[in-house]
Amino acid sequence: MRNTDIGPLVALSDVPAAIGLLTRLPVRVDTERATARGAAAAWAYPIVGLIVGVIAVIGMTITSAIGLPAAAVALIGVATVTIISGAMHEDGLADTADGLWGGWDPVHRLKIMKDTYIGAYGVIAIVLSLLMRWLLLTELIQLGAGVALIAAAMLSRAAMVGVMTWLPNARTSGLSRAVGRPNFAVALIAAGIAIVGAVGSIGSMAIGAVAAVVVVAVGCGAIAKVKIGGQTGDILGAVQQMTEIGVMMFLVASLAS
Repeated sequence: MRNTDIGPLVALSDVPAAIGLLTRLPVRVDTERATARGAAAAWAYPIVGLIVGVIAVIGMTITSAIGLPAAAVALIGVATVTIISGAMHEDGLADTADGLWGGWDPVHRLKIMKDTYIGAYGVIAIVLSLLMRWLLLTELIQLGAGVALIAAAMLSRAAMVGVMTWLPNARTSGLSRAVGRPNFAVALIAAGIAIVGAVGSIGSMAIGAVAAVVVVAVGCGAIAKVKIGGQTGDILGAVQQMTEIGVMMFLVASLAS
């Protein structure tokens, strides 16, 4: 496990480092410092979610103002989030589906996950994820709660930090291994930032949304632990996707009842 006690608990340089890692946004990153900080910068992942979510909501607001239907506005929102993140979380979900359900033992599963090809499980996972997020966001927009996308984006990225802290690295190489594992304090800060952002965007429903994230993240982590003995970058991508869906499902169910 990489030592994450490098410098202060929170450093301003962690924000561009997190943006550079999790998005395709053009930011100047001090590569040497970002590498040295490693997982200590993971507290800023929910801030990336805030940025991605706000950009998507702005796009949704503009397209809604010009008269596009809710379904089209939601499609813009999902597409914006996916494009900004470079579809890295979707890719992680696909690799996770292929590996965990296509392999017969941990070694073979990890080998499949590292393969650049995508299989049937991966294609199905991506299609279902995109479809579910589009349908749920459409419903949220119709319920007047499209801004909830910000809460989902922040909480789902905080979930990644929690799983990184909880589970050991399943392989000796790869992106997650290179970044390292954050300590508990880093995960706690990430959770705090995400919760504050969720309260700001969805109010008291943030309590239920956090509970949904915990349930889904623990479930995903438990499966990964059984299947491959820990987490990888692909597992973290799958956690982000599944917890984002979990938040939106909870909100739709709450608002529609």
